[in-house]
Amino acid sequence: MISQFARFTETMPDELNVWMVTRKAPPLPFLPEAFHGKEMIALALCYVGDPKEGEKLIEPLHGFGTVLGEHIGVQPYIAWQQAFDPLLSKGARNYWKSHNFSQISDGVIDAIIEYAARLPSPQCEIFIATIGGQTASVAPEAMAYSSRDANYVMNVHGRWETAAEDAHCIAWAREFFAKSQPFASSGVYINFLTEEETDRISFAYGATYNRLVELKNKYDPTNLFRMNQNIKPV
Repeated sequence: MISQFARFTETMPDELNVWMVTRKAPPLPFLPEAFHGKEMIALALCYVGDPKEGEKLIEPLHGFGTVLGEHIGVQPYIAWQQAFDPLLSKGARNYWKSHNFSQISDGVIDAIIEYAARLPSPQCEIFIATIGGQTASVAPEAMAYSSRDANYVMNVHGRWETAAEDAHCIAWAREFFAKSQPFASSGVYINFLTEEETDRISFAYGATYNRLVELKNKYDPTNLFRMNQNIKPV
């Protein structure tokens, strides 16, 4: 199914976006209770256009595997953005690692299958978001974000409840990150960097980093705006 997702997203129109999530099935109302807690692959869809045309475009997705449930229909974009909020309630412990990919190669797929088969917590997940489309039509040096060769962004999301699980869940995320790294492209999405990854900030911005340092020196030399993975003044 992951291979089918990869090939499908290579040719889908810009109006359609499909994300893939591998995790254990959460207790959502449209999923049969018998499958709750079992490994699954979820596809999150967003089509901006005529609904009838959208239905035709996503029809092939129904043949990717056994469909356990679906929750698809016309809704405001803000509702789509909030669809997964119930799975991200406050209080859990979280650890993320991320890569960009220009393509979902066989090596990436093998790594996903290996680590999705040993999720350390019911809330841990690996997701692949598709980007590309119009973002690829902008020159890398035109804006702060320069990863215009990235067609996918991967986030391995470790999420669990107790401190006793810290070492196991963090190790799982780091191991998958290392296993998939040889297949990654340039850059990384800055908002997916954790506190420990200050060494990847310049990598995230790529060719635009030095220009951004110049702007930081000019407009924020005291580093007032620093509550993130920010660019420090020199």
